[in-house]
Amino acid sequence: MAMRRRRSGKQKGLWVSATKMPRSPGHVFYDKLNSVLEAGGFDEYVEGLCAPHYADAMGRPSIEPGVYFRMLFVGYFEGLGAQRAIAWRCADSLSLRAFLGLNEDEESPDHSSMTRIRQRLPEDVFEQVFRFALRVATERGLLKGKTIAVDATTLEANAAMKSLVRRDTEEDWRTYVKRLAEEEGIEDPNDEDLRRFDKNRKGKKASNKEWKSATDKDSRVTRMKDGRTHLAYKAEHAVDLDSEMIVGAVIHRADDADPDTVAVTVELSRQNLSDAGSPSTIEEVVLDKGYHKAETLAQLENQYGVRPYAAEPKRHGRRKWQDKPEEQRRAVYGNRRRIRGRRGRRLGRLRSERAERTFAHVCETGGGRRAWLRGVANVSKSHLMKATAHNLGLIMLALFGVGTPRALQGVKALISSLFAASRELFAAFWIAVGRLYELGCGFSAGFADPASASGYGRN
Repeated sequence: MAMRRRRSGKQKGLWVSATKMPRSPGHVFYDKLNSVLEAGGFDEYVEGLCAPHYADAMGRPSIEPGVYFRMLFVGYFEGLGAQRAIAWRCADSLSLRAFLGLNEDEESPDHSSMTRIRQRLPEDVFEQVFRFALRVATERGLLKGKTIAVDATTLEANAAMKSLVRRDTEEDWRTYVKRLAEEEGIEDPNDEDLRRFDKNRKGKKASNKEWKSATDKDSRVTRMKDGRTHLAYKAEHAVDLDSEMIVGAVIHRADDADPDTVAVTVELSRQNLSDAGSPSTIEEVVLDKGYHKAETLAQLENQYGVRPYAAEPKRHGRRKWQDKPEEQRRAVYGNRRRIRGRRGRRLGRLRSERAERTFAHVCETGGGRRAWLRGVANVSKSHLMKATAHNLGLIMLALFGVGTPRALQGVKALISSLFAASRELFAAFWIAVGRLYELGCGFSAGFADPASASGYGRN
């Protein structure tokens, strides 16, 4: 066979036959995911949700809602956070084009089209899509929802610390420091003078009460998981401890305290389970020590009817209850009795394992650690779709044994290694059989020859 060489500047054909256009061999994971979505009537469901937000007979037809939401799922499964990256990946992969249901002559949607659709659809539509995955899990008997764990993490906002301005005067940091330096008697300070003055001045801090971002007003200054100070949001997950599914995903401002937001997350999770058709309701909620507060424990137990299991932080001395209601005292001591029991310790271990795992999947491998959008509503829409894709991955794992498309690479590697090991073991077995056969032949031949036999006896 002759070697074909690459020719530079070769002329392309004027037309390509439809039968000769490149076709995708398909991807096992995405083909199975499409079968799950089609079995649940996903496309008809989302088209019904989005219909009120489009005109009936005016304007050019938009992207199919099913294609748009599938692109958001691709962002989670491929570890992409930005819409530009998602649009480029879908345009580049034939398998993903087949997953989206695009024909050979159709172009994949652009990132600007994704932005227009997100702006058009309200947050309630994304919440309904999130509940669709919970409904599919309920119909297949995968979701229980009696015991949930609530935990939170920080998401890096799409805004820099340099965008901070004063809430009262709208001054940026440099203008503010320059004004303070001039008030201290430094005339016409340069950049070096400002840095020296800012370094040595007392009471320097970037408080959320005094500062805000000029580009993303909903973001808040906070300390990230890695120790950096950055503008961020807070993502709070309610996780079913039996199935590890996310039954509630809420985006809060980063400076919202955990005891103040947990009740909202629990109530929203209860509504999600009810709309998903779950036969059970939330009975227990497991929390870490950051949520431990007497008012919060009493509210969860008396108003929402759930038993809290909140880890108790270390305190010095005994608590004083003279100026607090009796229900708060009963809630604190009841929680202490529960977390010290065998079931309380087991639930605490499950919370630290399974609730934290959802953040590892959604934020780290799912590309959701940074919010590429601005505003609580936009960040919530994006995070809800990543949580929905996470739940779909758990459904795929229960049905087909693989929860992500990248897990197939590990399965193939495992099968290849097992096949290679079995082949080496089989070869070693036959080598051993051959050696035993040679030894057996030599042993019998030695006894057949009298000289060999006598020699064998002497040895």
